[in-house]
Amino acid sequence: MFLHFPILIIVLYAFNTEDAAFSFPPKGLTLKWFAVALGRADVLEAITLSLQVACLATLIALVLGTLASAALYRRTFFAKESISLLLILPIALPGIITGLALLSAFKRLGIEPGVFTIVVGHATFCVVIVYNNVIARLRRTSQSLIEASMDLGANGWQTFRYIVLPNLGSALLAGGMLAFALSFDEIIVTTFTAGNERTLPIWLLNQLSRPRDVPVTNVVAMLVMLATMLPILGAYYLSRGGESVAGGGK
Repeated sequence: MFLHFPILIIVLYAFNTEDAAFSFPPKGLTLKWFAVALGRADVLEAITLSLQVACLATLIALVLGTLASAALYRRTFFAKESISLLLILPIALPGIITGLALLSAFKRLGIEPGVFTIVVGHATFCVVIVYNNVIARLRRTSQSLIEASMDLGANGWQTFRYIVLPNLGSALLAGGMLAFALSFDEIIVTTFTAGNERTLPIWLLNQLSRPRDVPVTNVVAMLVMLATMLPILGAYYLSRGGESVAGGGK
């Protein structure tokens, strides 16, 4: 109740007919605030930027996370554990540390904060999500399937395309959905790397100082919760029961 009751209050007051901050109980329910929120240019710009950043960060994470997991899941070599630690570190560190480190690096390189720096900042922790999902699936993939493919004359690309990639499909989808959800509502790292850009979470943070916009803020907050909750639930259902993938246990 402590965790979820405030969320229910936000959802309820997104439909409140009055424009007061909170008048309990609500005098009625309406959908007018959704039309007001979606008709505001600042809201649409923030949503568009957040979607753009989340899609780019997810794409980068899918490529780098898959390549890293493919390089690390089987072979043992010098500094393998150190590389694994470096990959996982961005999501293990507090966001303020990651944000400060990224801002310092960008300033040292002469890169001004903007969309590019936001995408890079988000990709640093999104890679971890994809990496963890893919390497877990690779470890459950039966090596005999790959050996059988090679024995039957398939080259490396054919084996990857017809054997490895189909087995990784749901893990990649789940990792991508989780990465998108994390990027879409990330605020701490974004605060240090955004510069003058305003993603949707930063827009929501700025709205705290505008009590007259509370109904619109509630609507946008509810939409953010839906945009992040649905991919997380989808990723959960896609990744559960993975122990039966690729002949595991047979």
